[in-house]
Amino acid sequence: MSEHRIASREEWQTARNELAKLEAEQAERDQEIQRKRRELPWVPVEKEYELDTDEGKKTLAELFDGRSQLLAYNVMFGPDYTLGACPGCTSLADGLDGSLVHLNHADVTLVCFSRAPIERLTAYKERMGWQFPYVSTYDSDFAFDFGLALTEDQAQQVPQITQMVENPPGWLQEWSGQIGAELKDGLRENPSWIAFARENGTVYHTYTVSAPDPFVAPYFTFLLERTPKAQPSEPRSWRKDEYPDS
Repeated sequence: MSEHRIASREEWQTARNELAKLEAEQAERDQEIQRKRRELPWVPVEKEYELDTDEGKKTLAELFDGRSQLLAYNVMFGPDYTLGACPGCTSLADGLDGSLVHLNHADVTLVCFSRAPIERLTAYKERMGWQFPYVSTYDSDFAFDFGLALTEDQAQQVPQITQMVENPPGWLQEWSGQIGAELKDGLRENPSWIAFARENGTVYHTYTVSAPDPFVAPYFTFLLERTPKAQPSEPRSWRKDEYPDS
């Protein structure tokens, strides 16, 4: 049984009011961060990229689908993953479909990127029941140019990655088994959100955020933050059709 303090309604309300002050301060800070995020300079994308979709090859500009903003999540699903995408990224992607219509009406196109070939992405998308556009950056410099993946040489220069590869904790070894890839290959993918704008025919890179930022986490974790019991400190994720108790 978890330890928790039992209190009267009045004591709870006092504690809740104190927490509300902190939440209000956090909300004010979040507004400042949002403002600074939108003040970031835009960088023209001068290189021409052709990416694979289930409708054939498309340029980055064509992925906007006629809208002026493109928001994409980079799912960890590299060419070396034999069993599917990262379970955590998969859980995040599970929550995207309900946002599509709302983002589209806000002049935003939402897609997901991965480096695995399009045939494997299409099969995985069907397995998971996803509806959002899933785009392959396979055989392209796109993921490397925008920090969505590392080359083998780059990964070897990152101390955190080499340490995890050489001395992986148990949960990371389990994750390696879930994706069907060696850690040295699996950890080269970078779970990230990336945003672009299109104006007067030019595409601009405007924003990128990568793990461990809270935004790069499954949506249901935001709900768990409001529940009474804390979650395990070690990360554990399962695909929705692979939970051990189902």
